[in-house]
Amino acid sequence: MTSLAQTVKRFSASAVTALALTLPAAALDLGAMTADEQAEFGEQVRAFLLENPQVILEAIDILEQRNAVAEAERDKSLVQHNLAALVDDGYSWVGGNPEGDITVVEFMDYRCGFCRRAKPEVEQLLAQDGNIRLIIKELPILGESSVVASRFAIAAKHIEGPEAYKTIHDALMEMPGEPNEIILSRLSDSFGFDTAKILEGMNTEAVTSELRRTRQLASNMSIGGTPTFILGDELVRGYLPFDQMKTMIQEQRAENG
Repeated sequence: MTSLAQTVKRFSASAVTALALTLPAAALDLGAMTADEQAEFGEQVRAFLLENPQVILEAIDILEQRNAVAEAERDKSLVQHNLAALVDDGYSWVGGNPEGDITVVEFMDYRCGFCRRAKPEVEQLLAQDGNIRLIIKELPILGESSVVASRFAIAAKHIEGPEAYKTIHDALMEMPGEPNEIILSRLSDSFGFDTAKILEGMNTEAVTSELRRTRQLASNMSIGGTPTFILGDELVRGYLPFDQMKTMIQEQRAENG
């Protein structure tokens, strides 16, 4: 955690700017100052900060705002640069309205509590708005159980098709406990799927390739956590409540005319 001394040092530029209002312009040319003058100027800055500590907080607020704007712009650039891999990779499950005017991409992990929390809200959004295209990207980052669950879901998609994938996906998102071969077999059997083929397919190169490509895409976009959403051209890192998702979708449509 940043110490107070580090914070003061980091934001002393704002104090210098404020102090400049009371000093001749030449006094701010640090390169032209002697060592004694620089020391005296440093004392003036210190005195100013001690007398006006609110300047530090104001500077922090301004810096955070600027950083937020800069981060949003960086994220938009990442989305644009990786757009094809995000919305048309040829393997990720696509739901909602495939012809929707707004695409929502979700990077998720079956063992992620916030992914589970977000699931019904995403479903509610799709139910209320019939013009959204949803893409799910498997990003198992929470241990071996996450990897096993993702491999099982992807293998089910390869063997049984996209509708089976969605069925398995929904069940895994709601399933308590850790997935293992017995539990996954029972789950598959309950839906009448070819369990033996799905289990056999879990460790194929096709499944491994999907996971590898998605991990690489996440790395390219500096995505290190789940859930992560892309709504249109905006990247949101973390859980997104229904009302906020809905508002962002409306804003995207307004921007796109």
